[in-house]
Amino acid sequence: MLVSIDSKSGVPFYRQIIEQVKFAIARGDLEPGDRLPTVRQLAVDLSINLNTVVRAYRELEIEGAIETQQGSGTFVGRKRPRIDDLERQRMLDQILTELLARASDYGFTLEEVLKGLGQRKEKTS
Repeated sequence: MLVSIDSKSGVPFYRQIIEQVKFAIARGDLEPGDRLPTVRQLAVDLSINLNTVVRAYRELEIEGAIETQQGSGTFVGRKRPRIDDLERQRMLDQILTELLARASDYGFTLEEVLKGLGQRKEKTS
């Protein structure tokens, strides 16, 4: 499982972890019973505070998305999280904001980005 943190997004790190895990489960990238990294390992991998990962895992466990088995580890739960339309739209807005910010940093205009996306769509169609 790959979780990445974007320190420039303005989204709290624990929320980024929650969203990425939930979306990975919803997409089927993570299946019930799959083992997640330990809290300590994920904190080290992401170079973030251990308590941040604890908070994310706790919220995911409350939602039923993951299950912690004392002494065995943390696993994807049987309950597949439901991603509602509002959450999907918020995630898309975040992705688009990040895309446009990076493009702007490199000097691309909105029109150039839209043209590039159009060309990309034609290649995949």
